[in-house]
Amino acid sequence: MGTRTIRRTSVTLPSLDEPGRYLSHVTSLEGGRGRVAEFYYGDADLRALDLADTHLIDGRISGLKTQRARLEKLRIDSVEFTGCDLSSLRWTDSKVTRAVFRDCKLMGAMLEDVTLDDVLFENCKLDYSTFTRVRAVGPLIFSQCSLRETTFDAADLSTAAFEGCDLRLAEFDGGTYRHLDLRGNDLSQLRGLASLKQVIIDHGQTPQLAEALAAELDVTYGEDLDDK
Repeated sequence: MGTRTIRRTSVTLPSLDEPGRYLSHVTSLEGGRGRVAEFYYGDADLRALDLADTHLIDGRISGLKTQRARLEKLRIDSVEFTGCDLSSLRWTDSKVTRAVFRDCKLMGAMLEDVTLDDVLFENCKLDYSTFTRVRAVGPLIFSQCSLRETTFDAADLSTAAFEGCDLRLAEFDGGTYRHLDLRGNDLSQLRGLASLKQVIIDHGQTPQLAEALAAELDVTYGEDLDDK
């Protein structure tokens, strides 16, 4: 079983290449009795994807494109998403365990009351997304992702790590972020700094936080005033 490690945070990856394991090609993610297991679902171009009360187990989803996606009460265990376009996704009341999102577009996505445990987002576009009451109950990594103007609202990211991400105008609005690892990122344009108590940074990032705080407080520098 492989892992992906960023400093102190290690995500356990899905085990889909074990000897003797075969993934059956499926043409739909709506399985009998709401369960799809040991599957491969690829290269689908859908107008809409609506899944509710569904359990996806041990599978690969590749090249999925949809104009509208609504996921509710979805449980995911050991699933890889690669090269998927799920922009404008609405995802609620779900749990995700041992999952990888790689090279995916989730721009403008809204995740609400979603629990994440051993989840990796790698090289994904999550700009303008909203994570509301999203809880990381196990390791969570964002690596080389774009999160411009993404909002984390009342989220719990205390077991998460960001690495080399674009966090321009990303906002943290309430929530729990103690021990959130923000090393290796430019923090100069973050918003909602009052929520980021007890996060982990490098000494060299302190000026970046000072810059972000000055912008958030909309301060005026005396050197710019005309005192005449």
